[in-house]
Parts: sequence; C-alpha cells; structure tokens
Amino acid sequence: MTECTYKESFKVAGGQLLDAVKKLVHEGKVRRIIIKQEGRTVAEFPMTVGVVGAVFAPVLAAVGALAAVLTECTIEVERAAADDTKTDVA
Repeated sequence: MTECTYKESFKVAGGQLLDAVKKLVHEGKVRRIIIKQEGRTVAEFPMTVGVVGAVFAPVLAAVGALAAVLTECTIEVERAAADDTKTDVA
C-alpha cells in the first residue's frame, strides 16, 4: 500500500481561522496546513503524524495571533490518502 497526498483549499474570514484550523487538526490525515493572504504564504505548519496535545498549543497560539490581523485568508490543506490500487510493473 502506497501513500499519496492531495491538496484542497478554502477561504475563511479572520475570525473563523482558529476554529477552522482546530477542526482540521482533529480530523487527522492532515500533513500540512498553509495559511495564505492574497496568494502570499503567511504561515505554514507541518503536522507530524501521531503528535497530539501540548505540541499543537504553539501552533494554535500562532494561528490565533494571525486571526487577529487577517481579514480574509485562504487555508490550503495537504492530506494523506491511502492508495490501495496495485500497479503492474513491466
């Protein structure tokens, strides 16, 4: 079984940023969260598999600080997806 990733993005208001990131962290299978404003990367957080609890506190504090200054931003999420397909190698 090989593991591949895919990306998705969505726009949120600054006040919704912290709640959106918390929800993504709790969903799991998130590899990386990138916060952008007007196409420019403002912050990028790699999410390590198996790390929970107090390790995310600094990330959430940083996202909370960003939410206070950003009016509208885009969140890009890189997710892990298991690929169960088998391929034949010739």
